[in-house]
Amino acid sequence: MKLPQSQSGSDICSPLIQDDGDGKVLKLRFDVSQYAPEEIVVKTVDNKLLVHAEHAEKSDTKSVYREYNREFMLPKGCLPENIKSSLSKDGVLTVDAPIQPEALLAGETMVPIAHN
Repeated sequence: MKLPQSQSGSDICSPLIQDDGDGKVLKLRFDVSQYAPEEIVVKTVDNKLLVHAEHAEKSDTKSVYREYNREFMLPKGCLPENIKSSLSKDGVLTVDAPIQPEALLAGETMVPIAHN
């Protein structure tokens, strides 16, 4: 199985972007099964989605520290307020980011033709 070379959703033909019937949605999945739900943070900064998880435990005999960071460039048309995430019982975090259809046409402007 060949993996994509970069984690960028900016290509609208990406296999990460699916048609859900209502429009296109960027679907991402992250395995965070080694972390408790309260240790996981999902946020956007500018046009990036950030997933961060941190686990620390200390006892008299040992210390454990784990950290998980993923950064994903969002494609044009993903509005941060529309992004949803859910965590399954087996520790898979799913992030759905709808893509506004009008954003797919952004940068395209019809130029009227004058008829003399």
